[in-house]
Amino acid sequence: MTGPVYPPSDRRKRVNLTVREDVMKEARELGLNTSRAAEAGIEAAIREEKGRRWKEENRDAIRAHNERVEREGVYLPRPWWAEPVGEDEA
Repeated sequence: MTGPVYPPSDRRKRVNLTVREDVMKEARELGLNTSRAAEAGIEAAIREEKGRRWKEENRDAIRAHNERVEREGVYLPRPWWAEPVGEDEA
């Protein structure tokens, strides 16, 4: 059995982290690469925070867009594949 494939990196930085003992014990028992797992968790936290900030920075534009759509509808017609099928056409 092979583990997850991680993207190659250009450079790595040695850091010290504090992790709960039970988490480290289980990770070792499972044969996980804890450095890569920590890196993946940090990357996920970065994506989440960037998404949160983007939503916050664009809150007014999103609200204005949603209000316009509610008021005027969407500009494009419903796509053919989303049209309801009549009973006689089924």
